[in-house]
Amino acid sequence: MRYIQILIAMAVSLLMGSVFTSFPKVFAKEKEPRTYKKANENNPISSQVFCADPTAVEYNGRLYVYGTNDHQQCREKGEDKDNTYEKIKSLVIFSTDDMVNWTYHGEINVGEIAPWIMNSWAPSVVSRKEDDGLTHFYLYFSNSGTGVGVITAIDPLGPWTDPLGKPLIRYDTEGLENCPNPFDPGAVIDDSGVGWLSFGGGKASGGTDYMPGSSRIVKLGSDMLSFDSDFTEIPAPYFFEASELNFINGYYVYTYCSDWSKHIEKWEYPTDVPGGCAMISMKTRTPLDPSSWEMIGEVLKNPGEMGFDYSNNHTHMHKYKGRWYMLYHTLSLKNAMRIKGGYRSICADEIEVDEKNVTASGLGTKEGILTPSADSSVFAERSGAQICSQAGVSYDVSDPADPHAISDTSGAWIMFSRADMGDDSNPLGITAKIHGSGNVEIRLDSPDGTLVATVSENDDTSDLTQNISGLHDLYFVFSEKGMYIDSWCINKIPEKQKVSTAAVAVIISAAAALIGVTVLIILHFRKKKN
Repeated sequence: MRYIQILIAMAVSLLMGSVFTSFPKVFAKEKEPRTYKKANENNPISSQVFCADPTAVEYNGRLYVYGTNDHQQCREKGEDKDNTYEKIKSLVIFSTDDMVNWTYHGEINVGEIAPWIMNSWAPSVVSRKEDDGLTHFYLYFSNSGTGVGVITAIDPLGPWTDPLGKPLIRYDTEGLENCPNPFDPGAVIDDSGVGWLSFGGGKASGGTDYMPGSSRIVKLGSDMLSFDSDFTEIPAPYFFEASELNFINGYYVYTYCSDWSKHIEKWEYPTDVPGGCAMISMKTRTPLDPSSWEMIGEVLKNPGEMGFDYSNNHTHMHKYKGRWYMLYHTLSLKNAMRIKGGYRSICADEIEVDEKNVTASGLGTKEGILTPSADSSVFAERSGAQICSQAGVSYDVSDPADPHAISDTSGAWIMFSRADMGDDSNPLGITAKIHGSGNVEIRLDSPDGTLVATVSENDDTSDLTQNISGLHDLYFVFSEKGMYIDSWCINKIPEKQKVSTAAVAVIISAAAALIGVTVLIILHFRKKKN
């Protein structure tokens, strides 16, 4: 029956011609397929999009990551221009369910949602289920260095609205006279459902290099759009920027980026002296009491001390599916592209967090996360846009909930990393919903690795040519321009379907012989009758 369906589909295709809709592309096309991530390196999370200052929220089992859209600055100013951030009025969104392969959902155009903004940098997102039964998302962002704005939604992909029509915080907000740059928000909702917001920058009047005095925290109102306390200082030594909040085991954990000075000259805490421009954490049970804050210490070194170029940083710690991760940014992608502009890219690594004692430490690596979440499965349907790396593709994100990675040229490919093919010897197959004329080859562990299957729009199911087990990188190689994979999954072939190609050939040959013999018998009897 399946072969009849294929023949009908082929006939229809021949009669009607090949039909494929051209989608708007958001990135420049490559003449030849090229990737900017090494095969054994999963950082940064995107091999195409410049983005920084990560924040994250979990929803329906997926982790949604938002960041400053450095790519907008790059598009408008040019690859070899300094990244001065002034053109950035949007944020980017990625999501994952395994921390290894990521889906790019496009941009949030904050400048259109809130036309009053100067810029949108350094977001911080939180969510909670409210009385209407819906989950509400609050996305705070830096309005340049002058304040904080907020947009809201009831879905992590939007649509987003501007509930205030103005900044939540301005440099001249009452009570912030000694906070010159009230930006880089860090938000959290505690176990009681109460929201908190940290922010700050610059040096307060009377502040010192050691204690700048400009880091602030405030209790948010029940609407998450107002304040329910005074602004209170967090006594953060060598504070520079990049505020973030977590709530761990009853403690409010504040993380920030320190300045570039040599901190060894003065450090009054019983911890190792942090390096310059490193991420430092503090903790307290009573965040509005400045004297209650305790030092945790350095939780992430400067990228330059972890094998990357020296740069500023902005991090987000997040517990997802029982494991703790650090999201941060580096200059690794722009270096791989050999461009001069200081455009940043988001990276992710697993870290150690002692929840009992509320301590944390981590290290950024080029390899990144190599072990996907335990419940990640290739035997369930996967989006063709959830990838770890690519070459020669661009994105259609006209529908953020259903994005597509489209081939710009023949030989383009996408890669799904660390696919767990199981540990038994049962034969496997693949089903893939392909759009566009041509074939998609599935290869193991490299774009020219072992060919295990070929699928197309008219023939979307194929048995794998060999038994495969364990972890593999799956490369989907496009034969033509303008193709994309809507979805795919690996299938276990039931016992009754395990018929080899040779067996099929024998069956067909036997059937042909039987038909031939039958015809000869019929002809013989007709001749005898006549």
